Amino acid sequence: MLGRVSTETAPTRIPQGERSRAMRQRLMEATVDCLVELGWSGTTTTVVSRRAGVSRGAQLHHFPSKQALVVAAVEHLTDRRREEMRRSAEQLSEEGRTRGVLEILAAQFVSPVFFAALELWVAARTDAELREAVAPLERRIGRETHTYAVELLGIDESQGDNRQLVQATLDLVRGLGLAASLTDDARRRSAVLDSWAAVLDHELEMP
Repeated sequence: MLGRVSTETAPTRIPQGERSRAMRQRLMEATVDCLVELGWSGTTTTVVSRRAGVSRGAQLHHFPSKQALVVAAVEHLTDRRREEMRRSAEQLSEEGRTRGVLEILAAQFVSPVFFAALELWVAARTDAELREAVAPLERRIGRETHTYAVELLGIDESQGDNRQLVQATLDLVRGLGLAASLTDDARRRSAVLDSWAAVLDHELEMP
Protein backbone atom coordinates (compact mmCIF):
# COMPACT_ATOMS: atom_id res chain seq x y z
CA MET A 1 0.00 0.00 0.00
CA LEU A 2 1.39 3.31 -1.02
CA GLY A 3 1.96 5.87 1.71
CA ARG A 4 -0.15 9.01 1.71
CA VAL A 5 1.48 11.88 -0.16
CA SER A 6 1.68 14.99 2.00
CA THR A 7 0.16 18.12 0.50
CA GLU A 8 1.67 20.37 3.14
CA THR A 9 4.29 22.84 1.96
CA ALA A 10 7.22 24.08 3.95
CA PRO A 11 6.92 27.66 5.18
CA THR A 12 8.51 30.16 2.85
CA ARG A 13 11.78 31.44 4.19
CA ILE A 14 12.18 35.21 4.06
CA PRO A 15 15.64 36.14 2.75
CA GLN A 16 18.04 37.43 5.39
CA GLY A 17 18.48 40.75 3.60
CA GLU A 18 14.73 41.36 3.56
CA ARG A 19 14.40 40.47 7.24
CA SER A 20 17.24 42.82 8.04
CA ARG A 21 15.64 45.71 6.12
CA ALA A 22 12.30 45.11 7.83
CA MET A 23 13.99 45.10 11.23
CA ARG A 24 15.81 48.36 10.51
CA GLN A 25 12.56 49.97 9.38
CA ARG A 26 10.74 48.87 12.55
CA LEU A 27 13.56 50.32 14.63
CA MET A 28 13.50 53.64 12.80
CA GLU A 29 9.73 53.99 12.96
CA ALA A 30 9.76 53.14 16.67
CA THR A 31 12.47 55.75 17.19
CA VAL A 32 10.38 58.51 15.64
CA ASP A 33 7.35 57.44 17.70
CA CYS A 34 9.46 57.59 20.88
CA LEU A 35 10.88 61.01 20.03
CA VAL A 36 7.39 62.41 19.48
CA GLU A 37 5.90 60.84 22.61
CA LEU A 38 8.85 60.82 25.03
CA GLY A 39 11.23 63.49 23.73
CA TRP A 40 14.98 63.20 23.34
CA SER A 41 15.74 62.36 26.97
CA GLY A 42 13.03 59.69 27.16
CA THR A 43 14.10 57.99 23.94
CA THR A 44 16.58 55.27 24.83
CA THR A 45 17.82 52.38 22.73
CA THR A 46 16.23 49.98 25.23
CA VAL A 47 12.81 51.60 24.91
CA VAL A 48 13.09 51.70 21.12
CA SER A 49 14.12 48.04 20.77
CA ARG A 50 11.27 46.97 23.06
CA ARG A 51 8.71 48.98 21.10
CA ALA A 52 10.03 47.67 17.78
CA GLY A 53 9.95 44.08 18.99
CA VAL A 54 13.65 43.68 18.30
CA SER A 55 16.24 42.17 20.61
CA ARG A 56 18.73 44.50 22.20
CA GLY A 57 21.59 42.66 20.50
CA ALA A 58 20.00 42.96 17.06
CA GLN A 59 19.36 46.66 17.61
CA LEU A 60 22.98 47.27 18.58
CA HIS A 61 24.11 45.33 15.51
CA HIS A 62 22.27 47.71 13.20
CA PHE A 63 22.68 50.90 15.22
CA PRO A 64 25.51 50.84 17.78
CA SER A 65 24.44 54.07 19.49
CA LYS A 66 21.38 56.19 20.21
CA GLN A 67 22.84 58.95 18.08
CA ALA A 68 23.28 56.69 15.04
CA LEU A 69 19.77 55.32 15.44
CA VAL A 70 18.04 58.68 15.80
CA VAL A 71 19.86 60.40 12.93
CA ALA A 72 19.20 57.45 10.62
CA ALA A 73 15.52 57.34 11.63
CA VAL A 74 14.91 61.04 10.97
CA GLU A 75 16.76 60.90 7.65
CA HIS A 76 14.97 57.77 6.44
CA LEU A 77 11.47 58.88 7.39
CA THR A 78 12.04 62.39 6.04
CA ASP A 79 12.88 60.86 2.67
CA ARG A 80 9.81 58.63 2.83
CA ARG A 81 7.61 61.56 3.82
CA ARG A 82 8.87 63.54 0.82
CA GLU A 83 7.90 60.71 -1.52
CA GLU A 84 4.39 60.78 -0.05
CA MET A 85 4.28 64.52 -0.65
CA ARG A 86 5.36 64.05 -4.25
CA ARG A 87 2.40 61.75 -4.78
CA SER A 88 0.11 64.38 -3.26
CA ALA A 89 1.55 67.00 -5.62
CA GLU A 90 0.55 64.89 -8.60
CA GLN A 91 -3.10 65.52 -7.66
CA LEU A 92 -2.80 69.33 -7.71
CA SER A 93 -4.91 71.21 -10.22
CA GLU A 94 -3.77 74.44 -11.85
CA GLU A 95 -6.64 76.37 -10.28
CA GLY A 96 -5.58 77.39 -6.78
CA ARG A 97 -2.25 75.63 -7.26
CA THR A 98 -0.24 78.02 -5.08
CA ARG A 99 -2.53 77.42 -2.12
CA GLY A 100 -2.32 73.68 -2.73
CA VAL A 101 1.48 73.83 -2.78
CA LEU A 102 1.48 75.70 0.53
CA GLU A 103 -0.72 73.00 2.05
CA ILE A 104 1.71 70.30 0.94
CA LEU A 105 4.72 72.20 2.30
CA ALA A 106 2.98 73.02 5.58
CA ALA A 107 2.05 69.35 6.04
CA GLN A 108 5.76 68.52 6.17
CA PHE A 109 6.14 70.77 9.22
CA VAL A 110 3.20 69.41 11.22
CA SER A 111 4.07 65.74 10.72
CA PRO A 112 5.44 63.38 13.39
CA VAL A 113 8.74 63.29 11.50
CA PHE A 114 9.15 67.07 11.89
CA PHE A 115 8.37 66.92 15.61
CA ALA A 116 10.89 64.09 15.99
CA ALA A 117 13.49 66.12 14.10
CA LEU A 118 12.70 69.10 16.32
CA GLU A 119 13.65 67.06 19.38
CA LEU A 120 16.90 66.18 17.63
CA TRP A 121 17.73 69.79 16.67
CA VAL A 122 17.06 71.07 20.19
CA ALA A 123 19.23 68.38 21.77
CA ALA A 124 22.01 69.11 19.27
CA ARG A 125 22.14 72.76 20.31
CA THR A 126 23.95 71.87 23.55
CA ASP A 127 25.59 68.59 22.46
CA ALA A 128 28.63 69.21 20.24
CA GLU A 129 28.99 65.57 19.19
CA LEU A 130 25.34 65.26 18.24
CA ARG A 131 25.44 68.63 16.47
CA GLU A 132 28.34 67.43 14.32
CA ALA A 133 26.21 64.48 13.17
CA VAL A 134 22.98 66.45 12.79
CA ALA A 135 24.23 69.58 11.00
CA PRO A 136 24.92 67.92 7.61
CA LEU A 137 21.50 66.24 7.69
CA GLU A 138 19.75 69.50 8.54
CA ARG A 139 21.52 71.32 5.71
CA ARG A 140 20.66 68.58 3.22
CA ILE A 141 17.00 68.56 4.21
CA GLY A 142 16.91 72.36 3.98
CA ARG A 143 18.39 72.38 0.46
CA GLU A 144 16.12 69.61 -0.76
CA THR A 145 13.01 71.25 0.68
CA HIS A 146 13.91 74.55 -0.98
CA THR A 147 14.47 72.83 -4.34
CA TYR A 148 11.22 70.93 -3.93
CA ALA A 149 9.28 74.14 -3.20
CA VAL A 150 10.70 75.78 -6.34
CA GLU A 151 9.73 72.71 -8.37
CA LEU A 152 6.19 72.63 -7.01
CA LEU A 153 5.63 76.33 -7.63
CA GLY A 154 6.97 75.96 -11.17
CA ILE A 155 9.20 79.05 -11.01
CA ASP A 156 12.71 80.12 -11.94
CA GLU A 157 14.23 81.21 -8.64
CA SER A 158 16.79 83.40 -10.40
CA GLN A 159 14.02 85.73 -11.52
CA GLY A 160 13.09 88.81 -9.47
CA ASP A 161 12.52 88.11 -5.78
CA ASN A 162 11.52 84.49 -6.32
CA ARG A 163 14.34 83.00 -4.25
CA GLN A 164 13.63 85.25 -1.28
CA LEU A 165 9.91 84.57 -1.52
CA VAL A 166 10.49 80.81 -1.48
CA GLN A 167 12.76 81.13 1.54
CA ALA A 168 10.19 83.31 3.28
CA THR A 169 7.59 80.66 2.52
CA LEU A 170 9.68 77.93 4.12
CA ASP A 171 10.40 80.13 7.15
CA LEU A 172 6.66 80.76 7.45
CA VAL A 173 5.57 77.11 7.30
CA ARG A 174 8.38 76.10 9.67
CA GLY A 175 7.17 78.71 12.15
CA LEU A 176 3.60 77.43 11.82
CA GLY A 177 4.94 73.95 12.50
CA LEU A 178 6.66 75.13 15.67
CA ALA A 179 3.39 76.67 16.84
CA ALA A 180 1.58 73.41 16.10
CA SER A 181 4.02 71.53 18.34
CA LEU A 182 2.42 73.26 21.33
CA THR A 183 -1.22 73.54 20.33
CA ASP A 184 -3.59 72.64 17.51
CA ASP A 185 -3.92 75.84 15.50
CA ALA A 186 -5.18 74.37 12.22
CA ARG A 187 -7.75 77.14 11.70
CA ARG A 188 -5.24 79.95 12.16
CA ARG A 189 -2.68 78.12 10.01
CA SER A 190 -5.21 77.78 7.20
CA ALA A 191 -6.04 81.50 7.32
CA VAL A 192 -2.34 82.44 7.24
CA LEU A 193 -1.72 80.15 4.26
CA ASP A 194 -4.72 81.66 2.44
CA SER A 195 -3.24 85.14 2.84
CA TRP A 196 0.28 84.08 1.89
CA ALA A 197 -0.96 82.29 -1.24
CA ALA A 198 -2.46 85.59 -2.39
CA VAL A 199 0.88 87.34 -1.78
CA LEU A 200 2.80 84.70 -3.76
CA ASP A 201 0.35 84.80 -6.66
CA HIS A 202 0.88 88.55 -6.85
CA GLU A 203 4.64 88.72 -6.23
CA LEU A 204 6.18 85.62 -7.83
CA GLU A 205 7.52 86.03 -11.34
CA MET A 206 6.18 83.10 -13.32
CA PRO A 207 7.75 81.70 -16.51
